[in-house]
Amino acid sequence: MTASAVVSQLANGLASASALFLVAAGLTLIFGVTRVVNFAHGSLAMLGAYVAASVVASQSGGSASFWLGALAAVAVGALLGIVLERGLVARLYAAPEMLQLTATFGVVLIVRDVALALFGAEDRLGPRVPGLSGSVDFGAFVIPQYDLALAAVGPVVLVMLTLVTTRTRFGVVVRACAENRTLAAALGIDPVRVNVAVFALGGALATLAGALALPRAPATLSMDLPIVADAFVVTVMGGLGSIPGAFVAALAIAIVKALCIGAGRVEWAGVAIDFPKLTLVAEFVVMAAVLVARPQGLFGRVAAVPATTPLPEQRAWQLPLGRRDSWLALALCAIIAIGPALGDEYARVLGTEILIAALFAASLQLLLGTGGMTSFGHAAHFGIGAYAGALAAKAGWGFAAALGSGIVAGAASAALIGALAVRLSGVYLAMLTLAFAEIAWSIAWQWDSVTGGSNGLIGVWPPAPLASATAYYALTATIAVAALAALVALARSPWGFALRAARDAEMRAAAVGIDVTRTRWLAFVAAGAFAGLAGVLFAFSKGSLSPETLAIPKSVDAIVMVLLGGLNAWFGPLAGAAAYTWLQDLLARSFPYWRAALGVFIIALVIAFPAGIAGALRWRPRARNA
Repeated sequence: MTASAVVSQLANGLASASALFLVAAGLTLIFGVTRVVNFAHGSLAMLGAYVAASVVASQSGGSASFWLGALAAVAVGALLGIVLERGLVARLYAAPEMLQLTATFGVVLIVRDVALALFGAEDRLGPRVPGLSGSVDFGAFVIPQYDLALAAVGPVVLVMLTLVTTRTRFGVVVRACAENRTLAAALGIDPVRVNVAVFALGGALATLAGALALPRAPATLSMDLPIVADAFVVTVMGGLGSIPGAFVAALAIAIVKALCIGAGRVEWAGVAIDFPKLTLVAEFVVMAAVLVARPQGLFGRVAAVPATTPLPEQRAWQLPLGRRDSWLALALCAIIAIGPALGDEYARVLGTEILIAALFAASLQLLLGTGGMTSFGHAAHFGIGAYAGALAAKAGWGFAAALGSGIVAGAASAALIGALAVRLSGVYLAMLTLAFAEIAWSIAWQWDSVTGGSNGLIGVWPPAPLASATAYYALTATIAVAALAALVALARSPWGFALRAARDAEMRAAAVGIDVTRTRWLAFVAAGAFAGLAGVLFAFSKGSLSPETLAIPKSVDAIVMVLLGGLNAWFGPLAGAAAYTWLQDLLARSFPYWRAALGVFIIALVIAFPAGIAGALRWRPRARNA
């Protein structure tokens, strides 16, 4: 590629970096002050694009219509930020990050269906911006005027945010609440007003980013999750709470992508590397490299935990179950496992899906619950195991060998990722696992000769004796129950107690002789092996496989199922998988906006029963004092 083409790609990348920085800056502000993992931030950017497109269409593309659309998007974003904070997030400040993630994921589902109802299913094409629709000729290369303008927006916003946070009273108040909310309140600062203002500003920045990106890319209903994933990458890579770090991270990613496109296809020592294809995951590769070298990000530091006292109902996610609750839960699990066998063929197919989802969720629970390690990329082991088993079957290996291949592949991928990830914690650990999952997805998407690329693999069926829905359900139930029992045994073994000790008091665990790093790494390997087994069962149940098996939504589904069932309840994965899968199936067949209904259910359960279904089973009304 010529030098002029590289410069053009670099300008394009800088324009994209500015839009991404706006989203990441809002996310950084929100997390820096409230420590809330707002998974719905990308949904606000999506709404900003749709609002701007609707205003432009209503004004028949007039000269000022685009800027009116951008202003409308900012107003909508600020208002929605306030509603989100007051209506939901204010109830979750003392909750674990995973509960915050689950609740805001429910918001993602609601917003997507609201956008579908308001704007329709078709993509909205962006308008040309009056006065910036041409290009600038630099002689050797030509750059669109709007790309230059958008590339300048990022530095301008960075300077403005820096001045606001360092030179104004509002900035001092925000930084005080970020450091210690209790002390700030003692000095007369109202943390509630600060939280509302930060969410409003963050929402306005997100919707502005969506509106400004509209002339370069259409508004789509599926743009929310990719946007929030990229924004988390920038936020974590730059260092949580650091706005300059987010800007530098966005620039670094833009430059790397431009260089990848400019490098083209390179052969070295007989190995061909197609660099343009790496742009799909360039940001995740760069973030993984940064976190491995510097676990706190480029400008990060150990963040202070907000000094708040959780309410009793907010601590409920930690409470153990009583014996009576356990027997009731066991009966519920028996109904879930045996019920489909008494129904029709469709019930057995649905039961198979529930059992596979339960095994997948249980493998993640070993990390989240027993190990206290947050993973956003658990679908990598599930998908790698599925592909390994499917390829083994297509190569003529037996069914048992295919199952074994999936287990080994899942364990191997987890061993590799875990070796790099166990040094991290919290959001940094979560994002590193997400990075590796996205890299695995990119390989599956583009390796046509092995994985089938975007078309995936087809014709992956179990042998004839197991081909019927009844036979395969019976096999899945047997394997899943045995695997779930093995996971419970692992969690209750001496090694499982060592893992809990490392979760609850790392320094004390190390002091009594527990090798914390090795114990956590083994948890990754075990969780990966069981996830790989679930992946193989999934591939044979569907008869086909696609790269979406490794995508972000698959990991989020597993997290939601674990938390719906109960983070520390041994029967939680089965109950959570049953509720989540059954509700998805029921609502999708009977209600056009089923995602919104599912999102409302998730939010209601998180707020009313933070311990999930396990919490619902153990709940008792309290006696009031006379």
